[in-house]
Amino acid sequence: MATDKTSLQLVTNGILNENPIFRLVLSMCPAVGISTTVMNGFMLGVAVLFVQVFSSCTISLFKNVIHPRIRIPTYTLTIATWVTVIDMVLAAYMPAAYAKMGIFIKLIVAFAIITMRLEMFACKESVTASFWDGVGMGLGFMFGMMSLGLVRELLGQGTILGHDVLGFKPLLFFVLPFAGFFCVGLMMAFFNYIELAYRRAKRA
Repeated sequence: MATDKTSLQLVTNGILNENPIFRLVLSMCPAVGISTTVMNGFMLGVAVLFVQVFSSCTISLFKNVIHPRIRIPTYTLTIATWVTVIDMVLAAYMPAAYAKMGIFIKLIVAFAIITMRLEMFACKESVTASFWDGVGMGLGFMFGMMSLGLVRELLGQGTILGHDVLGFKPLLFFVLPFAGFFCVGLMMAFFNYIELAYRRAKRA
């Protein structure tokens, strides 16, 4: 089955229409656990982008030789392989950042968004389409993580990328894990409102 979407549409779809966090509500564990700063969100987003793109391309490349009965274990093994690669690269070249998110890097193996895209898209489409779909979903995850990180870092610590910008005492509530769910809910409502307003304006 060949998709009729262009590369730009595939990328945009992952960032907006099927955003992993704000639209599909997947991979909530890292969304609430590590999105306390913009940098944390960016670093985990880069790792997920890498794993998503390379896993999608790998499964698409070998889709015709993967037996249907072992497709899920094959997806898991593929994801684990690329997680190991990015885990070792970050540990070797970015030890400070890796120390903050080490456990979450390893947990990428269990991220539902990656497995879901392999099952729903990569195992049916070409390598090129799977590449762009992986880029879109990876960037969508990164956008979600960085957006949450921006809100939580600003309100919870009074900083953006470590620079003090708030000017008054922050609300430490926003750095707690519970606040992650709170922020996700508010931002989902915000983006849904924007989409609804856009559709109404388009019909008018």
